[in-house]
Amino acid sequence: MMSVSTMQMNDDETQRVLDDLSPSFCAAKWYNATIWLGSGMTTSCHHPPAHKINLDDVARDPSAIHNTMEKKQQRQQMQRGERPAGCEYCWKLEDAGQKSDRVYKSKIYSEADLRSAHALPMIKNVNLKTLEIAFDRNCNFACSYCNPAFSTTWAKDIRKDGPYQGLTTDGRNHFTHSHDGSQPYAVGETNPYVEAFFRWWETDLHASLDELRITGGEPTMSPDLWRLLDWFKANKGKSKTRLAINTNLCAKDEYIDRLVEASFDIDGLDIYTSAEAVGARAGYIRDGMDWHQWETNLHRMCYTARCRGVHVMGTPSVLSVMDLPRYLDWVLQTKQQFGASFPSFTLNILRFPSFQSVLVLPREMREWAARGLDSWIENYGDSYHLHDMERDHIRRLSGYLRSVESPHAGASNPDALKSDLRIFLEQYDRRRNKSLVDACPEIARWLHG
Repeated sequence: MMSVSTMQMNDDETQRVLDDLSPSFCAAKWYNATIWLGSGMTTSCHHPPAHKINLDDVARDPSAIHNTMEKKQQRQQMQRGERPAGCEYCWKLEDAGQKSDRVYKSKIYSEADLRSAHALPMIKNVNLKTLEIAFDRNCNFACSYCNPAFSTTWAKDIRKDGPYQGLTTDGRNHFTHSHDGSQPYAVGETNPYVEAFFRWWETDLHASLDELRITGGEPTMSPDLWRLLDWFKANKGKSKTRLAINTNLCAKDEYIDRLVEASFDIDGLDIYTSAEAVGARAGYIRDGMDWHQWETNLHRMCYTARCRGVHVMGTPSVLSVMDLPRYLDWVLQTKQQFGASFPSFTLNILRFPSFQSVLVLPREMREWAARGLDSWIENYGDSYHLHDMERDHIRRLSGYLRSVESPHAGASNPDALKSDLRIFLEQYDRRRNKSLVDACPEIARWLHG
């Protein structure tokens, strides 16, 4: 998420300040949060594991949906130069000589913001600048690397056909049960976490927050999204908060219509959507995705809606990385059609489930994939349609493929990871009426060759 600060630093300036403050300091721990209001869980960004929000604290102060004791303890660790264990994603990249999200997630704030956070006593609450929330897990997709905690369609799959069998490396138990604790409040039932958010939002958060991103599930399926958009319409111009919405762009046409209409009531709406492959491969990875519908609605957001930006988030996995240059070709062609910023893209490397990581592949296949990315950059990297961060993300993935050995601690047995991938995809194909051979033939040959 991007801050509206006029004093935003570049990568090198940010790295200099971070190095001066602490070798483990990350501003996201203070100024950024992801909060799943459906379940009352939070984390500082997408990489550390989430933890429970204390309802008693929320009753006293709605900002406690962010300022939890666990985050305060991790802030203190960073102030002392210690590495919180949950931030392993960044430590792995940095130890491999790559630029981590610690830089990207800190550079959106000013140097004064960073120094102020570093000097703040642990016990003190801090006001958010960027916030990502999910109202619930309602979703019409069941993506291969998602799980029932974030998708009601995934939960239905588990209830209907039971848990996935035979997996040994999925330490987070993503596929063993329907994760109904992720949405304990029924539709129409008062959710104290959601109400705390709206209480905080309507009092002062709308005046102080730089950016609010709504994710899910699929947000357009949540009544609370429309509750928020109605507030923006009724209070047009009252908040300077930039609103961003993550959507799979394959919801009902009426929801897409409402989203386009709402874009004219909001100053600075950003639309985020997801893909890391094209055509049949994209639909295989993201079960429920109709590529034609998705691309059509993406074009509509770029051309018809009043958006500040349209962004495609890719999550490279074992199923997409070998064909990623073709996806990058599509991205560049789309940028050439609509302009350099429509759409922008990111490549956020998948870590869980570990058996779907790009690092499951043997060394020679990883090297082949890395060379494909290098070649693409060599051929198209100078295009003025590409932004520096986009080039960095491609190079970062190439370096990751060559330098990092395992997705995370405890996932270092390549034979077990390969076996789990094969076992999972066999069940995935059977349950979803899909074909790995048709969608990802090179992965099928490697798994069964």
